[in-house]
Amino acid sequence: MCKKSKIKIPSCIQNAAKVMVMFLAMLPITAQDYDLLIKNGHVIDVKNGVDQIMDVAILEGKIAKVDAQIPQRQAKKVIDAQGLYVTPGLLDIHTHNFHGTVPFGYLNNSFAALPPDGFTLRSGVTTVADAGSSGWRDFRKFKEQVVDRSKTRVLAFLNIVGLGMKGGAIEQDVSDMDARLTAMVAKQFPDIVVGVKLAHYSGYNWTPTERAVEAGKLASIPVMIDFGGSDPELPIKTLFLEKLRPGDIFTHAYAHVNGRTPIVDKNGKVRDFVFTAQERGIIFDVGHGGGSFLFEQAIPAMKQGLKPNSISTDLHTGSMNGGMKTQINVMSKFLNMDMPLNEVIGSSTWQPAQIIQREDLGHLSEGAVADVAILNLRKGDFGFIDTRKKKMKGTQKLECELTIREGEVVWDLNGLASTPWDK
Repeated sequence: MCKKSKIKIPSCIQNAAKVMVMFLAMLPITAQDYDLLIKNGHVIDVKNGVDQIMDVAILEGKIAKVDAQIPQRQAKKVIDAQGLYVTPGLLDIHTHNFHGTVPFGYLNNSFAALPPDGFTLRSGVTTVADAGSSGWRDFRKFKEQVVDRSKTRVLAFLNIVGLGMKGGAIEQDVSDMDARLTAMVAKQFPDIVVGVKLAHYSGYNWTPTERAVEAGKLASIPVMIDFGGSDPELPIKTLFLEKLRPGDIFTHAYAHVNGRTPIVDKNGKVRDFVFTAQERGIIFDVGHGGGSFLFEQAIPAMKQGLKPNSISTDLHTGSMNGGMKTQINVMSKFLNMDMPLNEVIGSSTWQPAQIIQREDLGHLSEGAVADVAILNLRKGDFGFIDTRKKKMKGTQKLECELTIREGEVVWDLNGLASTPWDK
């Protein structure tokens, strides 16, 4: 009982207040800790060595916590990812996104390139690197038209040709391949330009390769090369062991095209110097495209241990509806060529992030940007097509259920992040 006093029951109020403060201090913070919580998913985060069922919490566009059990009451919204895989947002480091309306521009501000948001987020891809569609002369136009207007994070390899990837004679103009000016623009936009690109040169001449590499040296960024087309062929062994630096990228790795020695010989054997090149640090990128991926190259190479360092699409109008289709379709091909799932995920997240020197991406570390893909690994009877319309049978296929970009749900195939209409 409280003692009578001039002020009504002060001791009771004081005691009650103290008890309440102590009680509240013992309670966990609830409801407002996190904006979004992904529960029960199988997390694959190669950088951090995570390959197990974990919860992922997101706050203000960043990864806030990854733990075995995070209470649902601590989040404003909960996504149940049971039976699904939760990965960092996928990185596709070979795309062509300088879309525009200039006739006869090929992949430079023209009709054959594609707006990224229509083809990325639905496949779990949150970051692309345009592979040389623009050069130093028109990079700012590409930035204004595409980079600044896309929800997808758009990075770029700058073409060593100043006028970019306009095709034909323009890409044969050695006089427009300026290493100094290419490096200058790259250094002006270090948050966007991640490399230098050389493609489609068909002369018997090492000068374009040497100028691209020089630009890469000046800007301290890697070079990606689409090699071949010369008659007679320039020796690919020289490219691998003498011209390219460790960290430089050989794209279209599993192609067999005119003017380029294939990595798998006519007897189905990977050439010895190819393994030497990969051990030396040359990056082998898939760059599937509309004409640059054959099972007759990829299957024997995979069986002999020549795995890709990065899986990419070479997205453009010539590949989107052919054998390539999407990033996760290309990933599924390698899954059915017996590449372990964690390696397939790693070659589409952390490894390409390291290749393009963007180690802020491709992982789910606390404090990292909350770019996340939730994938379903379907089992069944599937078929996959290469660029000569040859089919490979498979029993596994990845499908993107949900994509998160900077903490925001931007693709939700089956309404995982939605509430029932009648509740």
